[in-house]
Amino acid sequence: MTEPRLADLPLRAELRGQEPYGAPQLPVQTMLNVNETTYDVPADVVDAIAKEVRSAAETLNRYPDREFSGLRHKLAAYLTRESGADLDARQIWAGNGSNEVMQHILQAFAGPGRSVMSFPPTYSMYPLYARGVYSDYIAGTRSKDFTQDPGDVAAQIREHRPHVVILCSPNNPTGTSLGLDVVEAAYEAALESDTMVVVDEAYGEFRQPGTRSALTMLAGRPRLIVTRTMSKAFALAGGRLGYLAAAPAVTDALRLVRLPYHLSAITQAAATAALDHAETLMANVQRIKVQRDRLVAELAAMGLSPYPSDANFVLFGGLQDAHAAWQHLLDDGILIREVAIEGHLRVTAGTEPETTDFLNSLRSYLNG
Repeated sequence: MTEPRLADLPLRAELRGQEPYGAPQLPVQTMLNVNETTYDVPADVVDAIAKEVRSAAETLNRYPDREFSGLRHKLAAYLTRESGADLDARQIWAGNGSNEVMQHILQAFAGPGRSVMSFPPTYSMYPLYARGVYSDYIAGTRSKDFTQDPGDVAAQIREHRPHVVILCSPNNPTGTSLGLDVVEAAYEAALESDTMVVVDEAYGEFRQPGTRSALTMLAGRPRLIVTRTMSKAFALAGGRLGYLAAAPAVTDALRLVRLPYHLSAITQAAATAALDHAETLMANVQRIKVQRDRLVAELAAMGLSPYPSDANFVLFGGLQDAHAAWQHLLDDGILIREVAIEGHLRVTAGTEPETTDFLNSLRSYLNG
């Protein structure tokens, strides 16, 4: 019997011919392509996670706390310390990675007959999120240097009147942060229609000194949502914990669409232990920021065009053949990210030795 092909299945029409999202996962020595924290999880944090998970395992015959109450309190306390915003547990929601959090948002506020807007080049999952909830996707525009102007963003929102608008700050793949004047302008425009404003701060902990988080704008703005993740700064990419802060009414709305017991007891335990060791994990964030700034300086010295970054990665242009440069690096055992911007590549800021290996390999390519 012939095994059926994907094309033989009664797939939804809009999924036919599509490719699944995913960066290459290749067996190389230095992986700098998916913006993970490349430092190992510190031993004391590993021990703490193991202890919490073991404790949770003793009651796995029971369903987990569906409201993940303890975790929400710890997330609220962490965000209050990190951003200076005054947040409480009622304002916090979490899911299995920021992907599920964003899916919950769109299930509640987008959906069939509604629209989702973001501003490419930006995180390539946004159109897929929209497709997954049967929403129209609207691609806004940016300036040539990939920045966003408050008036321009507001005008585009007023023109298209999306039901959800996503602002990515720091933006992936450009690394650029938004001024809060852009968020304010977007929010004011959103009030003129049935629009929710989402600020995706997945890389928020890596922002440059003096760059304020949109979390500080939540008070009095019930249509504003700020999303975060523990995948990056907390080195918990394998733990899959994303979260958001918003008005309590927003978290009430998300309860309408979440699946029962969507956060396992194991996930809650691992995230709780990591939050208890936030100070230890943030020390690696500072080390990564040093290498990020080093990348910007040394790429510029090579005659390339790196963009100022508030994230844990750097986008750089000025390459005549970006794929050839990418392949040269791969041949040297270094995997970085090809992006859909001509002449550009994106590299994650890793450890000091990883950064050195990348810079040496790229320099040898440029010197031919």
